[in-house]
Amino acid sequence: MKSHTYYDVLGVSRDATLEEITTAKNALAKVYHPDANIHKDIDTTEQMQSILEAYRVLSNPEKRKAYNREMFGETERVFRTFTVGPENGEEEETASFVTYWNTANRLNEVIGRSVRLLKYEEQKKNLPQRIFRKIGKTRKNEESMRGRQISQLCEQAMQCITILRMAGIPMRYWSPDAMNWILIRWGQKQTMDFHILFARYDSYIEETKTGTEKMRLKSRNRQFHNNLKKLLSYALEA
Repeated sequence: MKSHTYYDVLGVSRDATLEEITTAKNALAKVYHPDANIHKDIDTTEQMQSILEAYRVLSNPEKRKAYNREMFGETERVFRTFTVGPENGEEEETASFVTYWNTANRLNEVIGRSVRLLKYEEQKKNLPQRIFRKIGKTRKNEESMRGRQISQLCEQAMQCITILRMAGIPMRYWSPDAMNWILIRWGQKQTMDFHILFARYDSYIEETKTGTEKMRLKSRNRQFHNNLKKLLSYALEA
């Protein structure tokens, strides 16, 4: 099996920007920091050190170029921001679970940003038309910009959904609760097929959570699905 690279450790593509690399490092650090897992009887010190080492190299342009030459034999590479699949002529690489964890995080962030915009759109529909005539051209420009923002968020959400579905990850596991739990366990044995951990997560919830906690998790998942449905429905109606 191919050894994990620093890109795999952070769950970013080899074309990732410095901003993407930093964002991935910060998000992973919150999950893997030993202080965050001290009460879970899980030692994540080794994983945290790997994250920091990967960031130390990939965040430095010269060290990153030297690393790419050593690992991939590259002389130069143009860094892009986001791709769903391989470019023409490139072989598809096996993704690390961290990649899918980052994708689920990105999807949750997209949905979070869309909630406020969609809430305003819903309120707008309930206002009398005479109010809109008084609002004037400025409001129309704002509404047009808001519509473009929602469309962009919808496109980003579809990209994330495509990646997660192609990885065979069911929607009920796209929540931070599930993905964070699976990430920690997968990090302890990265050669494991992460799909096995989904069933273990279900068993963990069933055996350790109270009835109230289970209801709270179901409520959060239901809200996530409803918000995602609203975002995609808006794009279809636009």
